[in-house]
Amino acid sequence: MAELTCGAVTCTYNKDKYCCKGDIMVGGKHADSSDSTCCESFREQSDDSYSNSTAHPSKTISIDCEAVKCIYNENYRCKAEHVDITGNRAMASGDTACATFKEK
Repeated sequence: MAELTCGAVTCTYNKDKYCCKGDIMVGGKHADSSDSTCCESFREQSDDSYSNSTAHPSKTISIDCEAVKCIYNENYRCKAEHVDITGNRAMASGDTACATFKEK
């Protein structure tokens, strides 16, 4: 499991830049840069969305990853020790990115 820092503060699962979801999916099947990746698990906060006010954020998380060109991808699982997800003003998963992505 990777240590995750999430900059997508508009995500319903984000609490203090940690994720409350438990696991995430990084998309980017054909990605050759971090800009071509995204957090597919991102869900924008709304009045009727999941409330993370009582959820427990975790510093470590299981990450499934479709970015097969990334050096950290092993059999669709992220093996990086630390992962940064960006997307400070994200409104959709496409507005996020895995900043840790490094092309093989």
